[in-house]
Amino acid sequence: MMQHLMYLLGHFGYLGIIIALMGGIIGLPIPDEVLLTYIGYLVFNDQLSYIATLVSAVTGAIGGISISYLLGIKLGFPFLRRYGPKFHFTEKRINKTKLLFLKYGPFLLFIGYFIPGVRHVTAYLAGINGLSYKKFAVYAYTGAIVWCFTFITLGTKLGKEWKKVEFFLAKYSIYVIILIVVLSLILTYAYRKKYKNNEKVV
Repeated sequence: MMQHLMYLLGHFGYLGIIIALMGGIIGLPIPDEVLLTYIGYLVFNDQLSYIATLVSAVTGAIGGISISYLLGIKLGFPFLRRYGPKFHFTEKRINKTKLLFLKYGPFLLFIGYFIPGVRHVTAYLAGINGLSYKKFAVYAYTGAIVWCFTFITLGTKLGKEWKKVEFFLAKYSIYVIILIVVLSLILTYAYRKKYKNNEKVV
């Protein structure tokens, strides 16, 4: 798979990044984190621009998750259950993500990027459950920016050792998830407190 992705990036550059990330988010079997880290390595190697790469990756991630959200709205659970297995959305994975979505709501759209197998289903569930586009966009698009920034930057730092990202994911991903969750809860609490204070002033 990585050979095909390298070919895509080599021939289409930044457009290839957008296409690959869109496909990966929608559900194609693309190793997204490894791809993002490899892109970071290309930045390290002066083959790509950091800013242009980040913008392209975020565009692809946002495009992919938006398509998934729209499919969820238009086609609902029958589509997900019927065609999900073709995109490796097993019944077990769908049910697991559904329970997480019911428990954590739109926040899962943000943190879901960092949980393998979850980010591919969360947007479908958001659409199926009728989550407003505004709320969807706030959580999903912010998550896309943080996710792309994290792994592309990691690739620039690892340099020629970019392939070690799989080792780091296996060993430390749970700590990254916990850190993201804690920071997100702090930011959410601060935002809500500020919002309530502004209401009192008015």
